[in-house]
Amino acid sequence: MSECIADGKTFGIPAYVNNKLELGTEVEIIDVVKIYDDGRMDISILGLAVFVVVGFRNPVQDKLYSSGSVRIKIIDLAADEEKVACILDLVDRFYMKIGITNPFQKTKNHNSYSFAHKIGLSINEEYQMLGMMEESQRLDFIIAHLMDTTPQLQEIERTKKKIAMNGHFKKFDALYF
Repeated sequence: MSECIADGKTFGIPAYVNNKLELGTEVEIIDVVKIYDDGRMDISILGLAVFVVVGFRNPVQDKLYSSGSVRIKIIDLAADEEKVACILDLVDRFYMKIGITNPFQKTKNHNSYSFAHKIGLSINEEYQMLGMMEESQRLDFIIAHLMDTTPQLQEIERTKKKIAMNGHFKKFDALYF
């Protein structure tokens, strides 16, 4: 991280999923939030591109990190405004069900990646989405996820109320069901 900060370099975060190292995200550091005494850092990053891992070395000689050869994928980010509006509506309902304030502003420009980490996707679902090249496909994936997940949250709420009627689990937290 120190090299990236000092030299203004980007770095890659490869996704190791299902015992495979095929895709990843190129990122840049946009803020160093905190530096700890032992050198660890809390950082804010911005995703720039998706890459395919072509080669991998672990570790790099005289370094404490791995290295690899990658091929950057050209990703479509042209968002369909109707789909984004649909997602924002679904996200409102989703967050209302879990009792958390919606982090998305309706006036901000959004794309599929701005939603991905905040809608409860599993690692495998995030990885599946990372491999999708078309923004329309990723937005459809998010819509399907939210349309599937929100009714499940409603069922959890119904079950929670039913359980509460017999005096048990009064402080039941749906997120830990």
